Amino acid sequence: MTAAPRPTMADVAAAAGVSRALVSIVIRGAAGASESTRARVLDVARDLGYRPDTRARLLRSSRTRLLGVVFNVTEPFHAELVELLYVAGGARGYAVTLSATGPRRSEQKAMESLLDLGVEAAIVISPATPAARLAGTPVPVVAMLDAPGGPRAGVVSSVHTDEAAGIRLAIRHLRGLGHRHIAHLDGGEAVGSAARRLAYAQAMAAEGVPPLIFHGGPLESDGSRAARELLAAMGARAGTGHDTREGTAKGRAAGAPTAVVVFNDRSALGALDTFRTAGLDVPGGLSVVGYDNSRMARLEHINLTSIGQDGQALAEAAVAAAVDRIAGGPVREAVVSPWLEPGGTTAAPTPPGS
Repeated sequence: MTAAPRPTMADVAAAAGVSRALVSIVIRGAAGASESTRARVLDVARDLGYRPDTRARLLRSSRTRLLGVVFNVTEPFHAELVELLYVAGGARGYAVTLSATGPRRSEQKAMESLLDLGVEAAIVISPATPAARLAGTPVPVVAMLDAPGGPRAGVVSSVHTDEAAGIRLAIRHLRGLGHRHIAHLDGGEAVGSAARRLAYAQAMAAEGVPPLIFHGGPLESDGSRAARELLAAMGARAGTGHDTREGTAKGRAAGAPTAVVVFNDRSALGALDTFRTAGLDVPGGLSVVGYDNSRMARLEHINLTSIGQDGQALAEAAVAAAVDRIAGGPVREAVVSPWLEPGGTTAAPTPPGS
């Protein structure tokens, strides 16, 4: 079955009994049409299903007013940011187009697709591309959620959460509940992992407690693997092998962790699954804090305590930086403050032997 042809401006003009030029005036919102004529033309356009060809109009003006966004299709928090970037871009008169990365699609390929569409600037969420290559991109680039002080800092504009402040909030929350020995399941080589790992180590040093770091990553499987290593270490400390139920509260050795801060929510979900499968009560046997306060973390059956990132502020800052660079502005950095969202995975530690 052949699809019906898309209504044109000429179709609207014929149906409304006015000139095509007058329809153009109405559609553009320009002066030159009476209110009654404007209302009639808009009614006809709506009835016909007419939609302006925005791309053609922008191309004629030699501007696309199009912002490209590179995001990881497997990251839930990226999807939340994409929604907010659409809103932030629209508020500044820019459309947003997407190009996804994933296990079989590189960041470079995603960027090339955006350039083919004629974007005026690109926002890359959690970039992995080397600084020199990003700097050589023919349009301005904004690195969103990039590692603070990393290799791209000062080379392209960046927008990120204060990673160190987020980790400090997590440690402060756990210390306030009475936890002293707190482990960290890090993000491995993921963007932002080094900053969070360093902040954790510094926070523990300030408390006079040795850091306990397990190599993880950004995925559920990474969190699960790191959690198994943590459980093995807890069992070994308590002299109970891998019997985690005896090696946490009842038989917990001195210095064994009673809480853990995980690199992100996805990794934390994998860790939670491993802990609970092993028979370890969360938060009774071990408190868990994630990072991102993603939609998954807020699901009632998960209810993860997590560090929240202000998605709206991040999106608005990223779009502002992109628009400023399009206008010839300098490379700049914007830092957004995080907060802690309490959930059901943290509580006061269970006293040993109880």
